[in-house]
Amino acid sequence: MPFSQVFEQNILIRASATIVERCITDNILMHKWLNPMLRCEAVGNWDTFVGSRSRFIINIPFLQPSLYSVVAEREPGLIVWEFQGFFQGRDRWECQPEPEGTRLLNRFEFEIPNPIIKFGFNQFAASLTKADMEAQLRRLKRVAEEQYYL
Repeated sequence: MPFSQVFEQNILIRASATIVERCITDNILMHKWLNPMLRCEAVGNWDTFVGSRSRFIINIPFLQPSLYSVVAEREPGLIVWEFQGFFQGRDRWECQPEPEGTRLLNRFEFEIPNPIIKFGFNQFAASLTKADMEAQLRRLKRVAEEQYYL
């Protein structure tokens, strides 16, 4: 499926790729940098092997819309979640070692199949979502650097 929208950003983190990857894949560390309006729950046991399932829940009172995800790709320094729900797409996280630390690339490719939700998202939430993804990267950087220097 070709995805109609892509949000991509990267950040240099002064920590090893191993630490950065752990911050992305460890459920406890993940909740230190995820937007507080989001929570991620395992479907079954928490894992990040290909085929592992989870759901991301948006904490909106009474609604709590969810995106179901499955780990679609997994290699050292790389994890790709595929989403199904009101969004369909892929969220790719890649750690690239650099002399100063790790360059973390995040690419969120998605399609919103419902035209009404798509219109509302594009009119009201797209810029907020992109800004939030950038803020998440800054929070993840802080968590990874704290872990690295412990």
